[in-house]
Amino acid sequence: MTCVWLLASGATNVSPLFALLSLVLILAVLVSLVLVKFRQSLLVGYLLCGVVIANCGLLPFVGGEESDAVISHLAEIGVILLMFTLGIEFSLGELGHLWRKALAGGGIQVGLTGVVAGGAAYFLGFPAAEAAVLAVAVSLSSTAVAMKSFQDLGQPNNPGARVALAIALFQDLLVILFILILPSIYGKGGGSVFGGVMLAIGKGVLFLGGALLLGRYGITPLLHAVARTRSRELFTLTVVALCCGVAMAGGALDLSLALGAFAAGLVVSESIYSHRIMADILPFKDLFLALFFISVGLQIDLQAIAAHWPQVLGGCLAILTLKGGVAFVAARVLKLPPRPALLAAASLASTGEFSLVLMQKASYLRAFDPATVQLLLICSAVTMGLVPGLMRLSGPVGRKMELLGWFKSKKPLPESLAPSKALKEIGDHAVIIGYGPVGRALNEALKRCGVDTLVVELNSDTVRDLKKQGQLVLFADATHPEALDLAGIGRARLVAFTFPNTAATCVAVPLVRERNPGVVIFGRAKFPEEVERLREREVIVIHDERESAIAMVRSAMSSYLRADIIPEEVVGDVMDAE
Repeated sequence: MTCVWLLASGATNVSPLFALLSLVLILAVLVSLVLVKFRQSLLVGYLLCGVVIANCGLLPFVGGEESDAVISHLAEIGVILLMFTLGIEFSLGELGHLWRKALAGGGIQVGLTGVVAGGAAYFLGFPAAEAAVLAVAVSLSSTAVAMKSFQDLGQPNNPGARVALAIALFQDLLVILFILILPSIYGKGGGSVFGGVMLAIGKGVLFLGGALLLGRYGITPLLHAVARTRSRELFTLTVVALCCGVAMAGGALDLSLALGAFAAGLVVSESIYSHRIMADILPFKDLFLALFFISVGLQIDLQAIAAHWPQVLGGCLAILTLKGGVAFVAARVLKLPPRPALLAAASLASTGEFSLVLMQKASYLRAFDPATVQLLLICSAVTMGLVPGLMRLSGPVGRKMELLGWFKSKKPLPESLAPSKALKEIGDHAVIIGYGPVGRALNEALKRCGVDTLVVELNSDTVRDLKKQGQLVLFADATHPEALDLAGIGRARLVAFTFPNTAATCVAVPLVRERNPGVVIFGRAKFPEEVERLREREVIVIHDERESAIAMVRSAMSSYLRADIIPEEVVGDVMDAE
């Protein structure tokens, strides 16, 4: 506590930015530990951290406005990385699979919500341009909160999650387009509004097309070259540089940085490196997104909430009711059964991070009333914080409504709502780490027995060959927890580490156990002390030296063809003696 007070009082030579970041991160850990115990979303903890720091009087002592501005810049990086990962997750194939759902569901959700919200804003006296901005801002939901909550609930492949993803994708593309045409809406671009809109759309389409061509003929060969170095640090650096470089190119063309990051994700989404990139970039995205939500909390004024609590309460209830109801209708129009539709509606019931980004961009062109910005900020923070709890409640509420006869009985899900990629469907499978001679033999044996297999390999040439053969394969490092999640470890029957690298196996085994305590794990070791290390971790060990000794003794004894020598007995006696 003394150290914190010294930092807060400025009694040391610590940089104000570092002091604020230290305070933010330490408090985030403490608050998050409490929330995890009560099974609440970590994103709620990040919001609370910002609120506490902004309203407890410490902010002026640890950097004030200067540090707050830097954290806002770091938070913007989090949004850029979020769009990059969205681009990777929604590959061209995935976009082709979901575009009908995105257009229909997203169009209904955004259209109905926007008409009601924009109409209300115009009726309250806002100019047409500001009413349009508020209509779009209220229509947007939090992609980060919704997707993370689906993961926390263990339902990333729930049909409701698929519909929510499709609608969220429509929202994300819409806000990127809207930010592009924002200057034209405010009359800042010169010329007619229609001309400015068409010019912005044309530049966006040309940029996306150029990015895809660059990816095929420039970036993909670069990734091949980097992958062959087998350097984890260089690969991660290349990925971050790729994201930032394409985003900067978008910004240089007066397009959104978010659009550039999304294009960068699309560029690599179809490559064999997409899963490895996801595993490398997710920790950075999570860190910067945490800073984004903390920065949202830093802007919330508790005195404003106390002074205008009826408006805050009414705004939150209106947003949750309007958006949840419209999202439920959109999901039902897409023929989703009631309970998954209720889950999707709960995940989309809040306003989101891009609502705040949009308001910030609009404020640069024409200042909004501070009271309006603060009200939307508070409502966004509160509704985002309530989403994880609403999603957990959707299951019991859905069951209760079914018992009361309000919901019809379950119907088979439309085939098109199932995950389009076999990677998301696989279960009760074997995960083979490494594809050397041992991994190849094991994979072939399991496939002949009708067992589904998934290979995790770091040799890019091998991965490309396996892709051509139709083998499920990830270009990933098995010591990364994100890579294990992508491999569906939680649904696997067995995991085999087919290379004799005991250090890597010992790092990965606890991560595997966290996700699947009952999974069977095989590992290889060369020396007796390595065998013991693996056995302590409940790994079934193939001892290379022992197996080689058995094979050599058996072969040597067999070569003499003597009646008094029984090779198997000799092998047993020798091995038992050891």
